[in-house]
Amino acid sequence: MVEEEAKSLPMELSEKGGVENNGFVQNEAFDDKETDTSSQEEMPKMSIVDVGPAATEELVLKPYAGMPKEVLLKFSSQARYRVTREILFWLIITAAVLLVCATIAIIALSPKCLNWWQASPIYQIYPRSFKDSNMDGNGDLKGIQEKLDYITYLNIKTIWITSFYKSPLKDLGYGAEDFYDIDPMFGSMSDFENLLAAIHDRGLKVIMDLIPNHTSNKHRWFQLSRNRTGKYTDYYVWQDCTQADGSVTPPNNWVSVFGNSSWQFDHVRQQCYFHQFGKEQPDLNFRSLAVQQEIRDIIKFWLSKGIDGFSFHAVKFLLEATHLRDEPQVNKSQNPESITAYSQLYHDYTTTQVGMHDIIRSFRQTMNQFSSEPGRYRFMGSDGGEKEDIEATMMYYGTTFIQEADFPFNFNLINMKNLSGNSIFEAVNLWMKNMPAGKWPNWAVGSPNAARISSRIGKDYVNVINMLLLTLPGTPVTYYGEEIGMENIASENATFPEKSPMQWDGKVNAGFTEGNSSWLPVNSDYQSVNVEIQMTWSNSTLNLYRELISLRNDELPIHRGWMCYIWNDSNIFVYVRELDGLDRVFMMVLNFGQESTIDLKAVVPSLPSEAIIRLSTNFSNAGKAVNTKLIKTEMGEGLVLEYKTAQPVHTMESFQGNCFVAEKACYSSAFNLLYVNC
Repeated sequence: MVEEEAKSLPMELSEKGGVENNGFVQNEAFDDKETDTSSQEEMPKMSIVDVGPAATEELVLKPYAGMPKEVLLKFSSQARYRVTREILFWLIITAAVLLVCATIAIIALSPKCLNWWQASPIYQIYPRSFKDSNMDGNGDLKGIQEKLDYITYLNIKTIWITSFYKSPLKDLGYGAEDFYDIDPMFGSMSDFENLLAAIHDRGLKVIMDLIPNHTSNKHRWFQLSRNRTGKYTDYYVWQDCTQADGSVTPPNNWVSVFGNSSWQFDHVRQQCYFHQFGKEQPDLNFRSLAVQQEIRDIIKFWLSKGIDGFSFHAVKFLLEATHLRDEPQVNKSQNPESITAYSQLYHDYTTTQVGMHDIIRSFRQTMNQFSSEPGRYRFMGSDGGEKEDIEATMMYYGTTFIQEADFPFNFNLINMKNLSGNSIFEAVNLWMKNMPAGKWPNWAVGSPNAARISSRIGKDYVNVINMLLLTLPGTPVTYYGEEIGMENIASENATFPEKSPMQWDGKVNAGFTEGNSSWLPVNSDYQSVNVEIQMTWSNSTLNLYRELISLRNDELPIHRGWMCYIWNDSNIFVYVRELDGLDRVFMMVLNFGQESTIDLKAVVPSLPSEAIIRLSTNFSNAGKAVNTKLIKTEMGEGLVLEYKTAQPVHTMESFQGNCFVAEKACYSSAFNLLYVNC
């Protein structure tokens, strides 16, 4: 009977579901047998019955879903599971380590990304002349906001708005009456905040002017200073001077930029105050720490508003020598009493004094406090104004260890006295060979203080100048209207011919205002030179400008590659843009003189026999092939040639002194990325 029960046990367990019961817990039927008193004597016998090794293996050693931990651990220790688990573990660890190492290597080898002020051209707006929104004949902040879509149409990401502080508008508003307010002519603080929000909503950046050297004589600080009120007593540069019979004898021979003595007698304080510019613009005393702090507070105020950077003007005038000696005469034989012009003196004691750069660096440090947030770097530009001293200009970049301006604005291309291939080369080379290593260049061909390109060098050269501007390394700066070839107004009564209203369309007042008149006359050529009509012309100055920006943005060699001079003469200037790792090269052949033909293959023997015209000032030539032994250009014509080569110019020993790179980078075609260790 025992044997029969033993044989029937597996069957009974199977029928009752014993094999499926988790942890082999006895089922109810089995419990009933254990509690049955009639079978208690048989239980010991059943416990020693051999149910067979096959049944035991099937019952205990076979894994199944829902196993308890105790059973699972029995299987996990088996070699086939343990080895597999360890292999997977180490594979994951190895993959993670490799991923971390690859990430570190990419970060270490990758070049620094270009910042926003490097990546895009800067579009400079003179607000009074850009767009009038309220029909009073003056451009304003709302008008700029209305035209932001035009900025995006140009594919420009940075706007530079010149001074719009509250001001009596002497010297075009460069002497502020209140650094914390907007001049009512341009709108209100609310208008500015709305404009700023609209600019940032479009992914654009905005730079504004700051002229710390002086204020308006209407400024509250000056009124308090002339009355010797508290700390404001020394906010300006005051000196004793004598007055007799209505004439004033100044402390020395210093002359203002605008001519005549830079000292003005004040009847309230009974002293003379110093002004480097107009008599309505007294110079602040930057030897006062309180004045320096006031300017830093102004910087903080506007950065807190959300602006993306400042352009500091007239900074070389911040300090004057305390000894008040006469400045040396240019012509020593000239009668000292006859000196009235700024150009008649060497300004050794009124510009670029010791300590001036320390003040500018303190401005930089203040701005850096607002640059810690990713993507919110605050740009700082400075107007060094050192036309004759390139080394002094380069000092505004700062040093290897102490940062100053991101760049001093470069007006070499504006200050040229004549136009030729040689003069363009000299202007470009002067900056590039003197720029400190690792710094970033910039170029401007127009400004509110210079004649427009068309009026300065002629209409025939507008397109080729824009081609130069947008293919040189660095940040290009475009003054509003230069992208359509605007000219100075010819009116005899126009005091500021380069500031005429922007020409939007062919309607009355060129679409600048819906009022009856504008603050300056609109140029008489507005019906043929305006944005609306040039948008429809495939070969317009505007469309070439846009194509050049697209080329600059899309092509790495032009965006951040090497520049090497190839040739220059009285007519043409030729240079290439290359990038290590790319066999594609762009060559600019720009004519700033008369018709010219040149054999460039004789200059660079490794050139291919043909190159393709990628862009031309004559749109019909785009896509054509040219013979590099015979490249012909007309007066004012510009060509962007594209070709492939295994021997880039910057690697040739004969051109080593002619090649420059700012942010060096190399291209890996295998990984489609940039790296620095070329």
